Amino acid sequence: MLYHLPYGKTRISVDIPANHTAIAVKPNKALAVTDEIKEIERALKAPINSRRLAEIARGGKNAVIIVSDATRPTPTDKLLPPIISELNEGGVEDVTVVFGLGIHRKQTEDEKKAILGNLYGKVKSLEHDINDCVYLGTTTRGTPVEVFKPVAGADIVVCTGTIEFHYYAGYSGGAKSILPAVSSKRSIDANHALMLDPSSSAGRLDGAVREDLEEAASLSGIDFILNVVLNDRKEIVFAAAGDYIEAHRKGVAFLDGLAKIEVEPADIIIVSPGGFPKDIDIFQSHKALEHSKSAVREGGSIILVAECKEGYGNKVFEEWLRFDRDEVIEKFKSGFVMGGHKAALIAALSKRIDLYLVSSLPDEMARKAYFIPATLEDALKAALGKHGKNARIVVMPYGGSTLVF
Repeated sequence: MLYHLPYGKTRISVDIPANHTAIAVKPNKALAVTDEIKEIERALKAPINSRRLAEIARGGKNAVIIVSDATRPTPTDKLLPPIISELNEGGVEDVTVVFGLGIHRKQTEDEKKAILGNLYGKVKSLEHDINDCVYLGTTTRGTPVEVFKPVAGADIVVCTGTIEFHYYAGYSGGAKSILPAVSSKRSIDANHALMLDPSSSAGRLDGAVREDLEEAASLSGIDFILNVVLNDRKEIVFAAAGDYIEAHRKGVAFLDGLAKIEVEPADIIIVSPGGFPKDIDIFQSHKALEHSKSAVREGGSIILVAECKEGYGNKVFEEWLRFDRDEVIEKFKSGFVMGGHKAALIAALSKRIDLYLVSSLPDEMARKAYFIPATLEDALKAALGKHGKNARIVVMPYGGSTLVF
């Protein structure tokens, strides 16, 4: 059987011998919409547990719309025009788009243009600055809530994003547009430290990280959200608008029906994050490992197919890679450090299973990150050689947006 996996902006194919049991796990394609714009408009006209945005806008003079950065697949260019129309209808003309970078790098002008589409140069925009935040309070778990000043000072705050599985926040979307997207490093580190709590895992809404960031958002204030769920072609298949909790939950329920899938444990998992931008670097591609690891047997093999054209993707992560596997795991146990956590998680996983990386990186870079570098053909050959003729194989072309358990 021939399987195709996204790789950057292209695809890589793998031929699995017919004598092996192999299944492909993909989001349910039966769920789709015929018109993305109409789906957005439907959500905006029928907001969940909220007034329409145009009505909310009548109470303010200015608004900020928080959008995803270049590491996320959110179709921001499709979300912004109807949101701005609603704000304008309510009398708000002063609108600023804020790119929610969190601790990610600054974006290029080409990346901003790709995100904003036809609105590039026509709408005011700012990139989040982790050093320009204002303190708003502290959560019950001790996270200081420090938010980007232009967001904290806005009359109306609108959040946008894509709802996907998230390996320690449960799901993306909703209040994540505040923390981490437009928060200080101190806030982000405190919230992310809660990933050590066993409840903080993919597909859960009651995890410590999710509950903490939603409490932070309640202190900051979100007036309205517009979140979407995408299919494997990055097309909008569902939109939810309104209250930042209730609308988010509607999107989560839809996503679970689309891409939360139970499988029999496998000897070999071949997983792609889903192509660009989800496989832009190892730091981002790691999420696909977290979404697939529950379905691999102890001592099994995961083959990660990710271009990683921007290398490691995080300076702290790269610095931690100078330690060997045991050292980095012990270092992580002694104290949470944002960025270093992924080095420790990959190191720990690589001790349990064979972890292959099919990428554009030099072999020494892959080895430094605790992977076995290989071509897809060679990685599969090695894994089959270890697990034998009865090996069970699971192929996940969209591991960044599919959760197996």
